[in-house]
Amino acid sequence: MRHPATDLPAHATSRKAGAKGVIRIGVASEVGPLLRAFGADPGEVIRQAGLDPELFEDENNVIPYAALGRVLTACVEHTRCPHFGLLVGQRGTLSSLGPIGGLLQHSPTVGDALSALVRHLHLHDRGGAPTLAIDGDVVTLGYAVYEPGVESPEQIADCAMAVAANIMRTLCGPDWVPDEVLLPRHPSVDLGAYWRVFQAPVRFDQETAAVVFPTRWLDHRIQDANPVFRQVFEAHIRELEAAGADDWKETLRRVLRTEILTNRCSATTVAERFALHRRILSRHLQAEGAGFRSLVDETRFEIARQLLTQTRIPLSEVAVALGYSEASAFTRAFRRWSGQPPAAWRSEHGPAQSGHWPPRSPERARP
Repeated sequence: MRHPATDLPAHATSRKAGAKGVIRIGVASEVGPLLRAFGADPGEVIRQAGLDPELFEDENNVIPYAALGRVLTACVEHTRCPHFGLLVGQRGTLSSLGPIGGLLQHSPTVGDALSALVRHLHLHDRGGAPTLAIDGDVVTLGYAVYEPGVESPEQIADCAMAVAANIMRTLCGPDWVPDEVLLPRHPSVDLGAYWRVFQAPVRFDQETAAVVFPTRWLDHRIQDANPVFRQVFEAHIRELEAAGADDWKETLRRVLRTEILTNRCSATTVAERFALHRRILSRHLQAEGAGFRSLVDETRFEIARQLLTQTRIPLSEVAVALGYSEASAFTRAFRRWSGQPPAAWRSEHGPAQSGHWPPRSPERARP
């Protein structure tokens, strides 16, 4: 398996995603129209998740990241569509990312655009993080949920990958197609829906979500990119960065997801990413009442729960993905975190055999 490298009140309507654990509405503004296409009442579904439906009428509003998971859970329940998040993401565009999308559109090359995405998406999304890795002639553009305890992470991952594919098609033109798409979930009953969105092979039960494509696309020059517009977006993003600087604990939580899955998760290695000695990093964390080892354990537990709940990856492979040399060490750690061994957890919380049946689609839903 390939690995990518690199609570607000429910009525909150802040115009920037500068707080921890929140996300700008962005592409989620498509939840209402899609629910209506299925014949469901958006107001009823969104209120079930504890949110004001009016929040979804403006892409610039923000909501708790955990609330997004609850909304998608409710959407799947009401529509009986196990790939609802995929269909939401299919409607995403660069404009769904606000000023970050503008910066991508006016970057000189696709590589520049994706680097900007990785650097700045936290201004839009404080519950998941993009990753970008180059391995020989292959690029892996991924996304990982790092906010603990979020419902429906598989729906969020589906949505993120559909948006990523749309962004790549916009930046590269219609000739771009991924080599493959990786998803950290058990297959949906409607595999054709994934082919229609990605036009590429999809591998399920993976450790992370990613689109994989040839490195030559990184040098592709973006049509109609305007350097003046780029400077305007860069200036705006610098202002947002200055206004919403992260604390070290929040920053580490974003980074650790990738470091753990690539088995580079030592205090020294992580500190080097910030050009710091590990003792300096430790002091920063101590000042915020946190410790490196506790953050690693928290992140490992969250990844483990997602893989056990949403995929059928063998326990031995889950252990390796989390950096354990032996499955028994992973079992002991998971029992310490949860009070039960991973096999028992998966038996209780893992992917259902049958999924949602019969599946529905907007094409077959009543008007």
